[in-house]
This record gives sequence, C-alpha cells and structure tokens, in this order.
Amino acid sequence: MAALTLHPMKEIRVIVSGEHRPFVTELLDKVEATGYTIIGNISGKGHHGVREAHFMFSEQESLVMIMAVLPEEKVEPVLAGLRPLFERHSGVMFVSDVAVSRREYFGRKSAKS
Repeated sequence: MAALTLHPMKEIRVIVSGEHRPFVTELLDKVEATGYTIIGNISGKGHHGVREAHFMFSEQESLVMIMAVLPEEKVEPVLAGLRPLFERHSGVMFVSDVAVSRREYFGRKSAKS
C-alpha cells in the first residue's frame, strides 16, 4: 500500500457574530477558496467576556466559526479583507499550518497536472 503524501497549506478560522457570516463567506468566495466549513451557535470566553450559545430567533444572534484551508498565497488577501470587519466589530481569527493529502481540493494543482 502506498503512503499518502501530505502537502502544506494554511487553515483560517474566523469566529464572529452570526450577522457577519455573509461578510466572511463572501470574502472567501472572492479569493476563490474552494470551500469552507461553518459551525454555528458556539460559545466561548474572550476579550468581551463570556458569550453563551443561545439560539433565540436567528443564528445572527450567536457566534459562528468559519474554517477554510487555503494555499499560503491566499492568506494575505483574506487578512486584508477581514481588517475592516475587525476594526469595527468583535471577533477573532486564527491562521495555522496544516497538511492535506489532496492538495487539488484546495486550489493548488498537483505537480503531476
């Protein structure tokens, strides 16, 4: 059995109020992220204190986490695009090194292509 080959990428996690979800997902679409995962109705404690997950009338009233895996060259445009949001609203973003086995799924063609 052949071993899987891993390829370096970057993972971006953005946690914002649900009302800002469209801003983040439209930005990811604009930089041509091939996909993202959204986890809604999350809780946490940070700079603004404790935020409980309360699904009241809409998801806009709770926190969401949007995660995407991107080639490194797409990270800076995402950071630049998020700057205006974080200048006006609370939220947090994390960028991590990750490795993927199917790099073509994340916007970078394999060396064989």
